[in-house]
Amino acid sequence: MNDVPDQPDPVAEITGLRVEIDGRAVVDGVDLRLLPGRVTALVGASGSGKTTTGLALLGEYPPGARVTGDVRAAAAVGHVPQHPSAVLNPARRVSALLDDIAHVRVRDLPRRARRAAARERVLRALADAQLTEGEALLDRYPHQLSGGQQQRVVLAQALLSGARIVVADEPTTGQDALTKSRIVDHLAAVAAQGIAVLLLSHDLDVVRALADDVLVMRAGRVVESGPPARLWSAPRHAWTRRLLRAGTPAAGDGTAPPGAAGVLTVRDLTARHRDGRRGTHTAVRVPALTLGASECLAVVGRSGSGKTTLARCLAGLHRDHVGEILLDGRALPRSLRERDRAQLAAVQYVFQDARAAFDEFRPVVSQVARTAVRLRGADEPTARTEALATLARLGLPERLAGRRPGQLSGGELQRAALARALLARPRVLICDEITSGLDPVTRRGILDVLAGLLHDGSGDGDDRGDGGGHRGREGGRHGHDLSLVLITHDLATARLARRVAVLEAGELVDIGLADQVLDAPRHIPTLSLMTNTERLAARS
Repeated sequence: MNDVPDQPDPVAEITGLRVEIDGRAVVDGVDLRLLPGRVTALVGASGSGKTTTGLALLGEYPPGARVTGDVRAAAAVGHVPQHPSAVLNPARRVSALLDDIAHVRVRDLPRRARRAAARERVLRALADAQLTEGEALLDRYPHQLSGGQQQRVVLAQALLSGARIVVADEPTTGQDALTKSRIVDHLAAVAAQGIAVLLLSHDLDVVRALADDVLVMRAGRVVESGPPARLWSAPRHAWTRRLLRAGTPAAGDGTAPPGAAGVLTVRDLTARHRDGRRGTHTAVRVPALTLGASECLAVVGRSGSGKTTLARCLAGLHRDHVGEILLDGRALPRSLRERDRAQLAAVQYVFQDARAAFDEFRPVVSQVARTAVRLRGADEPTARTEALATLARLGLPERLAGRRPGQLSGGELQRAALARALLARPRVLICDEITSGLDPVTRRGILDVLAGLLHDGSGDGDDRGDGGGHRGREGGRHGHDLSLVLITHDLATARLARRVAVLEAGELVDIGLADQVLDAPRHIPTLSLMTNTERLAARS
């Protein structure tokens, strides 16, 4: 007689979940069981219903949703959202955001021991969330953190709450390879403590390295499920095979025309962050940097290395800096408020957290069209027509474009944010981790769009369509001189660029042609990024 260990009772169970919005099912007949000590992953394209399914465990649904089915959770549920800034109060320091939770956990202690015990728990949670500089971050506000640091602060909040079920919605979004590997280690350690983890992720390497069970979703339904080893080696459903094939996006050349003049030039830039009572510290220092016409420049580095601060300086969103930023040889004002309409249109920024960049009460298409009205003087009917065409080319049809932001997935909103920037017809497009929260299929599509915008630069800039959806006014500006700055932690994404700049601890430590920097790294920070990327892939 074989001794078969009893399977533990599930700590959460979803049966026959159906969620309808305006008569359309965004989740349709989903069954899910979460077991203590196991990691269950939901994967699929943006809009497939992953986040809606995960939030059902917290009793949260989209506004106006009609819900049927059964959702039961036998323990407290913690949540790590995809967009951390949405749950971090911008008016409170990190210390206050964490202390509130920690004090609840120590209220049974004698009063005089509570403060020290709470601070100990806060620092331990920050360390567990891979924020080793936690003490220094406590006096900062959320906007003074990088997207990756914000994500880890939210993870620390979930750890402090003592939840026995953790819904982790894209917890590695915007993280470098080393931090991804550490988060995988930490979530594995969380599961080893008997906590059930529901992982919602587009990152197939992370899913394969961490998950015990995987459910593949498409159009609100689970189309395939099983252990990752089986799904990767013998996928049964066509959609699963397509997700796995998408894999790494094809490299682009990102080539500027020979002798192309510098469109954007940085000279002796030093940017600072204020640390409250601690004063200021240098966040990034770049002695010289030039972006050529029709060139793609990738800026890579670990989370917190200064990538986003540099990008915000270029866009006029971070004014606490010295040095010069020149557009076509003319100095740009440090602050966005001091730039004229032409300068605002010339340098456009697409944020990592697309949801925070939209007004939740207005239809997406109206907000996208508003860019053409404000920055180009287009009339509203023309602007709306251009907005719908651009959104459609980026994979967002009119039926979705007419919705409010809360009714779209993170990936759908990211495409809307890109469309909004393109309607300004910019000279320089700054993309801050815009593919980090997207599934492989959507990520490849977005990168193909960006590559198409660059490749259009070799033509004469006319308005004729080419069948690929990237040329002419409907795709944004005439493509002949559009230049891209890609802020990314993902070295595969960086290969779209002609040149790569590497930041480490706020310093520009390496710059050169993409194949030279990425295939033959000469500096320790670059070598570390490459090594950890390969290590994470090997673990999967």
